Amino acid sequence: MDKPKTVLITGATSGVGMQVANDLNKQGYTVYATGRSKTALEKLSSLGIHTIEADLLTDHGLENVSRQCPAPDVIVFSAGVGTFALAHETSDQQIDDMMTINVTTPMKLTSRFLPFMLERKSGHLIYVASQAGKIATPKASVYAATKHALLGYANATRMEVQPYGIHVTTINPGPIDTPFLDLADSTGTYKSSLKKFLLSVGEVSSAIVRVIERPVREVDLPWYMGISSKAYNLAPSLIERVGRDFFMKK
Repeated sequence: MDKPKTVLITGATSGVGMQVANDLNKQGYTVYATGRSKTALEKLSSLGIHTIEADLLTDHGLENVSRQCPAPDVIVFSAGVGTFALAHETSDQQIDDMMTINVTTPMKLTSRFLPFMLERKSGHLIYVASQAGKIATPKASVYAATKHALLGYANATRMEVQPYGIHVTTINPGPIDTPFLDLADSTGTYKSSLKKFLLSVGEVSSAIVRVIERPVREVDLPWYMGISSKAYNLAPSLIERVGRDFFMKK
């Protein structure tokens, strides 16, 4: 790199976000990491990473991030929450939290930072979505809805900013072996049933790091998930029947 890029990462105090922050810092990027865990932020700060304590469920948290971070070259929207439960068993608070963190927070942060990117005619927005945004599964109705929404937002935004030299990438991973799964499914059945297919945080982080220097439209992880989503578009009833039987048997 001729000049180190400045990268803002949300959800950087655990999982994929933390791994991306560490990997980019090692490669010489100027990294700004946001999150709520003071302990994790202190650890990141000790490595030379700029940290911003912020609760992105609140407008105050959003303003705190936009005020403390200079106009970044790249934003990695990694913050996310999920609750895996039947639709009628998902509480109002769980619905509100998932919609806020997974959907409205990246939208609001984009609206705050995008004007700077438009003015200088460069930038890169990277949204960590999910394969759930392409193929919904039982017991993840609200979570899937939030990722569907995020993909739709990213796709439309991409068309708007393309004339300005700004890139928009969606990262669409399958299940990742992080504390997210433990929090999303307290029974542990989801994680155990998919243990053979779980991605590591390193795999997802590596994909994100690669696209920062070589932007692409989207990345499906693992690669064969892209085939699955295409198959769903061709035969949705078949895929839904298989998915229902697999996830509802637990």
